[in-house]
Amino acid sequence: MKTNKYTSNSVEETNKLGFDFAANLKRGDVLSFYGELGAGKTEFIKGMCEYLNVEEIVNSPTFTIINQYTGELDDEEVTIYHLDLYRIANTKELKEIGFDECIHSTDNIKLVEWAEKANETIDNCTYEIHFETDENDENLRHIAIIAK
Repeated sequence: MKTNKYTSNSVEETNKLGFDFAANLKRGDVLSFYGELGAGKTEFIKGMCEYLNVEEIVNSPTFTIINQYTGELDDEEVTIYHLDLYRIANTKELKEIGFDECIHSTDNIKLVEWAEKANETIDNCTYEIHFETDENDENLRHIAIIAK
């Protein structure tokens, strides 16, 4: 496993980190996002989606659980699933929403916020992305990207 660490001083920098990171993505990738509310997970994802030429509005699907976007990867259309598991109470609920089928699909990219709610269900994670806020500076974010 390889870990890269970054520091972001603003929403714009977090967005740019996501944009730059998206150049590494390939079909079938599963990205697990960890961090408290407001830590920057969705802003990072917005940057990734901008790189992938997503035209839809990208926001966290806290109430709908899954958003589906259409983007471009290697000059071909790619489906991106943006999942937010914040409101998921147990793995039974994951089964009810078709999480396993979605997460194991090989033709698209999966972005999973609050991945810790899926326990061991995500056995094919490509990257873990951890966000930490700084108690002394509300704009500062520490971001660690772990290639699995």
